[in-house]
Order: sequence, then structure tokens, then C-alpha cells
Amino acid sequence: MSDRAEMRGPVTRRRRTTISGGGNGAIGVKQASGSKSHEAGEKPPLCPAKAKKDEVDRHASNNGKVDKQMRVSGEQQLANTPRKQRSAVEDINDRLSCHVLQESLLSSASGYSNYRGILNWCVVMLVLSNARLFLENIIKYGILVDPIQVVSLFLKDPYSWPAACLIIVSNVFILAALYTERRLAVGTISEMTGLILHMFNLTSLLIFPSATVLSVPSMTPVGGVLSLGVYTVLFLKLYSYQDTNRWCREIRQAKAKRLTRSYSCPSVAQSNGSAVHAHVTYPGNLTHRDMYYFVFAPTLCYQLNFPRSSRIRKRFLMRRLFEMLFFTQLLVGLIQQWMVPTIQNSMKPFQEMDFSRMMERLLKLAVPNHLIWLIFFYWFFHSSMNFVAELLQFGDREFYKDWWNSETVTYFWANWNIPVHKWCLRHFYKPMLRKGINKFCAQTAVFLVSAFFHEYLVSVPLKMFRLWAFMGMMAQVPLAWFVSRFLNGNYGNAAVWISLIIGQPVAVLMYVHDYYVIHYGGTT
Repeated sequence: MSDRAEMRGPVTRRRRTTISGGGNGAIGVKQASGSKSHEAGEKPPLCPAKAKKDEVDRHASNNGKVDKQMRVSGEQQLANTPRKQRSAVEDINDRLSCHVLQESLLSSASGYSNYRGILNWCVVMLVLSNARLFLENIIKYGILVDPIQVVSLFLKDPYSWPAACLIIVSNVFILAALYTERRLAVGTISEMTGLILHMFNLTSLLIFPSATVLSVPSMTPVGGVLSLGVYTVLFLKLYSYQDTNRWCREIRQAKAKRLTRSYSCPSVAQSNGSAVHAHVTYPGNLTHRDMYYFVFAPTLCYQLNFPRSSRIRKRFLMRRLFEMLFFTQLLVGLIQQWMVPTIQNSMKPFQEMDFSRMMERLLKLAVPNHLIWLIFFYWFFHSSMNFVAELLQFGDREFYKDWWNSETVTYFWANWNIPVHKWCLRHFYKPMLRKGINKFCAQTAVFLVSAFFHEYLVSVPLKMFRLWAFMGMMAQVPLAWFVSRFLNGNYGNAAVWISLIIGQPVAVLMYVHDYYVIHYGGTT
């Protein structure tokens, strides 16, 4: 009896059925598995034998699923067992050995290069050290910042504005270059006559303002530097203007046999109309609009169609304007509060030729001078030039490159002032190479021209000729050779930074000393 009960046990547990009698004598079978009950009027119930067979089949299929699940779980357990064994072995090995073959992070062989924290530390130390110097300056001299005194740097007489008048007169030279090009375009004058007129105009651009600065007593040194800087920029721009238009005429002459309408002068409505981004061809570019756009554009190299941005970004424009105003005030404050007292205290050691005190004054001046130079670089090459470019929708915004990573002197001079570098390459260096001059002589000639303009912008406003700036620029030639030959990588970069930090204060002290000796020799 027990054996039969054991055999029947699983089946009866899985086939729990209840038989209920209906009102019509129909039999309804309800299964615990959740199947619908057969009521009266539905399909007749299965016979007991067939129902039993179905239950057995379902039981067999359920047993098969259980067996399959058990096999899968068994395989997973077998697979997990080696993993657990391996993890246990690795854990033991980690506890037994904690050293591997590796280099220290500060060693060059480690390949580590993330020094962001050290850079932040250097910035914090620089700020703290300069804050101490600034506090010492305040305690020693008091507040020296005087905005009213800034006006006197530009004007001696409030009713005489020689620098502003000189800048306004520059329009004469601009229009002279434009009308000369128009006459050359239509063939009214010959190429030789046009070249002579352009050379006379460009020479006058350098001689006339310098003669005015030297002869007008009310011209201040700062006003002279500003006006001569404007005329120097115009000289470079107008030289590029006549050079580019001459190339256009050469192309037109070379293609004269198959001259098409694209080389004819477009109508006035097309060249001067509202279509700002319309494509311009020579000689349709010879208009007042085109000329003055080039004069105000932040570039020294002329081309007929400049890359243009699609719109003026007002937020970007306001940020640049805020930077211009803020850094202007900061520059003026640092010069008055920090640099001027240091220069004044440096005069006595230079007069007495006390070399130890001179070196101490030089190093003390190097910090504010270099800080002012860096701020000026950002103010001029980033804030100001981007402001003008955004206002004019000028598309080429590459005004500088990563000169701070310079490992050679030539790389620095080629990347810190891109507009001047492009002009030198396009209109001076490459034409010399095409004429057969070797690279070293061409590079030396470029430094010679740069040295002339540096001296021109300093000696003429100060009304004295000492050639300190000229010699400083020409000294870059042997320095560039030495650094490229003997110093590489970080050593070359350090040499470039040292030349910037020490070289500029030397020139400043030389000029200030000579200026004080000439003008205030009896009272200094």
C-alpha cells in the first residue's frame, strides 16, 4: 500500500482536480494549473484515460525542463569553480608580491607628462610672490596711480592735438595709393611711372611723420609712438596693396588673349552695393570701400577676397570690449605704480656705474616689465584684434601661435606676431629666395628690416638716436644660431624665455637712462 502510494504521490500532487456537479448533471473539471473550467454548453470533457495521458505528458515535459535547468546550473557551477580558484590564486599572489619593474614619475623614462598640479603650484607661487612685491611697493611709495596724468602723456597742451592731426593726415597717403592703382588698372600711366609714384608715397609715409614728430614741440613721446605706429602699419599695408594689385595685372596680361568678363571691372552696384560678401575680381576691388576695409582689417597682407564670418557675435564682441577696457586700466596702473618708481631708482646706479646695483635694479625691473609685456600681448593680439575682426566680420583670426613653447629664437619670432610674419614671408623673404638669395642672408635681411622699424618707433619719439633697439634686434641673429645649434628642447625654451625676460629691461633702462641724462641731467 505504501509502495503504491509513493508511486502515485507525485502524480496526485501535480494533478489536483476537483469534481463538482452542475445543475444539469454536467461534470466540470477544475485544474490547479489555472485552466478554464468547462461549463455547460461548452466542449464535452475529455475522457478520464485521455486526461490522464495529457497529465503524464505535461509532467514529463516539466521534468525535462527541470532537468535542463539543473544541467545548465551544474555547468555554470563547474565554470565558476575555476574562476574562483583563479581569483583565489591571484589574491594570494598579490599578498605575496607587491613590487613590479617601473620608473619614478619624475624620471624621463617613465613617460609621465601630467604636471598640471605642479603648473598650478607655480602659478600660485608666482601670484603670492608678486603680491608681496606689490604690497611692499604700496607700503614704500603709497598710491601712485593717477588717471589724469595719463592724459598728459598724450597731450602737453589741451588745445593742441598733434598726434591726432597727424593720424588724420594719413588719409592723403591712402587715397594716393588707391588713385595710383586706378590709373594703372586702366592703363593711363605706365608700370614704371606707377612704381615711382608708389615708392614716393611709401617713402613719404616714413619721412613725413618722423619729421613732424621731431619738429613739433608739443608732440609728446607717447603721442609720437602712437602716430608713428599707425604710419608704420599703413606703410606695410600699402606696400602689400600695391604688390598684390601688381600681381593681378601680371595675371591679366598673361591671360590677355583669352580675356573674359571675370577680369573686367564690375558695375558700381556690384562692387559698392549691399552684397558685403560678394566675390570681387580685379580691378573691381579698386574702390574706397575695399581700401578702407583693408586699412581697418587686422591684417597687413592684402587680398581681393578676405575670409568672412557669417555674423557678428554680440556676446563675443562685448567680452572682448570688456577685456580691452579692463587691461588698459591694469596696464596704466602697473606702469605708474610699479615700473616708474623702479626706473627712477635705477638712475643713480647707472650714473655711478655701480654694476652690482645695476644688476639688482635690472632684475627688479625684469618682473614688472615682463608682466606688463604679457598683459600687453593679450590686450593687443587677442582682445583688441579679435574685437576689430568680429566687428568687421574678418574670418582669419590666427593672430598668434604657441610662441610660449618656442624651442628656438626663430620659432618665437615666426609665431608671436603672425600678421607681421605673414607680411615678411609674402613680400620680403620669399621674393628674395626667388631671386636666388640663400636662406641665411634672407633671414638676416628680415631681422635687419625689423631692427630698423624697432629703432624707428623708439628713437624718433624720444628724439634721440642710440641704436639700442637696433642692436638688440640684430643680436637675435647670433642668439638664434647659438640656441638652434647647442640647445634643444626645454633648454632652448628656457633660453628664449630668458632672452625675453632680461633683454627687454636692458633696452628699457638704456633708453630711459639716456633720456633722463639728456633732458634732466642736472636734476637727476
